[in-house]
Amino acid sequence: MDILIDTLIDNLKLFPFLFITYLCLEYMEHKTSDKTAEIIKKAGWSGPLIGSLCGALPQCGFSVAAANFFAARLIGIGTLLAIFLSTSDEMLPIMLSAAVPPLVITKILLYKASCGIVFGYAVGFIWHKYHKYREINIEELCRNENCHCEDSVVKPALHHSLRITAFIFVFTLILNYSMSYLDISAVTAYMQIPLAGELISGIIGLIPNCSSSVILTQLYMDDFIPFGALISGSLVNGGVGLLVLFRVNRRLRENLLITAALYVCGVIGGLLTHLIF
Repeated sequence: MDILIDTLIDNLKLFPFLFITYLCLEYMEHKTSDKTAEIIKKAGWSGPLIGSLCGALPQCGFSVAAANFFAARLIGIGTLLAIFLSTSDEMLPIMLSAAVPPLVITKILLYKASCGIVFGYAVGFIWHKYHKYREINIEELCRNENCHCEDSVVKPALHHSLRITAFIFVFTLILNYSMSYLDISAVTAYMQIPLAGELISGIIGLIPNCSSSVILTQLYMDDFIPFGALISGSLVNGGVGLLVLFRVNRRLRENLLITAALYVCGVIGGLLTHLIF
């Protein structure tokens, strides 16, 4: 019952982000002219910078919005990765409630945002060098969800939001139930080893659920894992953003490449802490 209630609360908190996101997408599909679409494309260079700053805010609402915007081709992969890497999910609220020194929290948030900016621009540059630019296509997202967007703006936005929320609820309920039986103590000894800790933590961070960020944050505060391992897992974890990406973006190969890039960037970011701090 506790797992069910926690999952329901998490989804209720996520729903407003989804609804606002789809309201924006529906409005843009109905009202935006070709000129506005052109402005969005031209402003793309600043995406990773803005995205990393937005993603630094707590909770995973921005990563969910980013997944939808990427599927509609409103943002590029650099901006998407910047948001995923900087998203703190449950880490920030837990640290604040545990009275972690503000200097430590600020250091973590600034480092995550910096990684989002650097890796976002780097991956974006490499990606667009070998992949042709895809035009903005909100209609494709709507067709995939069968939302009848011609009816209005509010109705299809609500339809999108309810479908995605239901999908996330079922998936996270299964994950939360599974995570309640996970004994992480068996691998914490290996997570103390440089490189191994970052690799393992990155795998845990890939779990598209707030439970992974809760586990990693608590392990760090209890001195079971080093700072580098925390950063690696925290960078990789974007809440349920990755889950939503696989749901709304029908290009599986593209999703897998993004997941691989996210993992590699997270591990590298964790390893660099040994040199920087």
